[in-house]
Amino acid sequence: MDFLKYPPLGFHFIVRFDLFPNPLDMSFQSVSGLSAEVEFEEVKEGGQRQYSHQLPVRTKHTDLVLKRGLQIGSTLTEWFNEAFENFNYLPVDLEVILLNEMHVPLRAWKVLHALPKKMEVSAFNAESSEIVIETMTLSYHYIKVINEIP
Repeated sequence: MDFLKYPPLGFHFIVRFDLFPNPLDMSFQSVSGLSAEVEFEEVKEGGQRQYSHQLPVRTKHTDLVLKRGLQIGSTLTEWFNEAFENFNYLPVDLEVILLNEMHVPLRAWKVLHALPKKMEVSAFNAESSEIVIETMTLSYHYIKVINEIP
């Protein structure tokens, strides 16, 4: 029934970094922060008391937050460490790609000029057997929606 198109589910996706082709760095538990909002400036017109003009100024984006189980030998983690330890920031582009049940890309979001901002490792607890989760926060310039994925 191709005529019935349901919205895609958000659990099947990959994250592909342009500079880090390592398969370890493609799988994540969650991705958040694919968000854009336009800032507006209020301009008041002389003599006009019923309203003020709202003019678009710029687009702002929230931070991109990636969560995954701790990966040993990750080039992405090395990139974060290089930024934090040596203050050597190398911007990278990445794509968040939503896949269907046949692993075919449905849509992608190109994240441009991403930089490491925060790295967090979940707490260790001897009384539970939970997976160690690393949370990576990236700052970026902007996102671009890609409908045709190569």
